[in-house]
Amino acid sequence: MHHFCDTAFIGLILLNAASFTLMGIDKYKSSHNKWRISERTLFVMALLGGSAGVLCGMYFFHHKTRHKSFIYGIPIIILIQLLAAYYFYFYIIVL
Repeated sequence: MHHFCDTAFIGLILLNAASFTLMGIDKYKSSHNKWRISERTLFVMALLGGSAGVLCGMYFFHHKTRHKSFIYGIPIIILIQLLAAYYFYFYIIVL
């Protein structure tokens, strides 16, 4: 079980790093009038577990901070993921 948790943790770190990087790339592209990364892609990355990376990228790059779907949606995704992790840990792993 520990190997699974280590692998999952490393996967989440990589996914969040990728999500953070995508936010930076999209900010760069938006300020240079280039083809953009879709909001849908950014939300999919958040839903897959990269929500912390998206949230950090929002405020680090000052990107998508005026979009209500991101201002409220990303923290809601994080809350749901934290509740799911709590449930998974205390009701699946511990029991």
